[in-house]
Amino acid sequence: MSIPIIQQIRVGSYILKQKILKKEKYPLVLMLEPLFRCNLACAGCGKIDYPKEILDQRLSVKECIDSVEECGAPIISIPGGEPLIHKEMPIIVSELVKRKKFVYLCTNALLMEKKLEQYKPSPYFTWSVHLDGLKEDHDKAVCQEGVFDRCVSAIQKAKSKGFRCNVNCTVFDNVNESSLIKFLDYVTDVLKVDGITISPGFAYERAPDQKHFIKRSNTKNFFRKIFKSKNFKKWDFSHSGLYLDFLAGNQNYKCTPWGNPTRNIFGWQKPCYLLGEGYVKTFKELMESTEWDKYGTGNYDKCSDCMAHCGYEASAVTDVFESPLKAINVAMNGPKTDGAMAQEIDLSKSRDPDFVFDTHVSEMMKRIHAQKESA
Repeated sequence: MSIPIIQQIRVGSYILKQKILKKEKYPLVLMLEPLFRCNLACAGCGKIDYPKEILDQRLSVKECIDSVEECGAPIISIPGGEPLIHKEMPIIVSELVKRKKFVYLCTNALLMEKKLEQYKPSPYFTWSVHLDGLKEDHDKAVCQEGVFDRCVSAIQKAKSKGFRCNVNCTVFDNVNESSLIKFLDYVTDVLKVDGITISPGFAYERAPDQKHFIKRSNTKNFFRKIFKSKNFKKWDFSHSGLYLDFLAGNQNYKCTPWGNPTRNIFGWQKPCYLLGEGYVKTFKELMESTEWDKYGTGNYDKCSDCMAHCGYEASAVTDVFESPLKAINVAMNGPKTDGAMAQEIDLSKSRDPDFVFDTHVSEMMKRIHAQKESA
């Protein structure tokens, strides 16, 4: 099972508590991004286009722990950049596990084997290894040969030492159905991973490759073909059944970005992990000052093709509690792969995009230079 029973129980209890308290907006997964620096330069990534001074910045252990406690989400996903570059990452993970947070450490695995001995297996800790397909597809996606083999070796070694290992797969429009099906079979049958996270790539405005981000209509048709596979039921996705049903075009959810808030070196990021449209100092300020209705598919041009799990998994989980019979049906039978799709959200009134990246960068550069001058 991709999600441990203890996690299902604790997260379910947390959501039920929010419902009892009648909270409409609450975090489910904190995206804790302690640095932007990475040891890869993937063409589809918009996370590393910063000056060296910003790439050298890190969240401290205290800043990470304080952010987790301030937010209160039961699940902590630690992406980057490459988090294993952070010298204090073992301490951060250990402290979060002590607090019984479910930690997913997202890595490209280049440093994973070297760092394994610094971590301990736990039902609260999972390695989430970035794999975008089999050898040729993955190495092409990360723009470096040999990375796939190092990922496989790291996963196998971690599994042999008792760690939980997931793979995190991003789908672009140049991936064909048969190769992805072979990949899903491989990580299930050969690597025997504990779960599979899958999501269509988001069109980062700063990504070098702007040609291969998958369009919303193509996403639905693509996943319908994938989910028709006779092997679908053996693939252990780390998603709710309703999120998979959404990918197949059968649900017309609006995103709930507050479900996956982001804390990084700039602060608390508005509105979500994928869009840096502003930053505030506290989680409370993020929740209360963000104009949530300005964002999302149908509201904002940058969000038009987004179907990423960090925006929509929380929407699907909310629907599980509101429509349990529907959720049970999808869980038992899988997503619908034929017939009419749910009505698409109208994009005609989406507001034009804002471009504020340079503003955030210049403001932080001024702070960094001011700190150096006062030191």
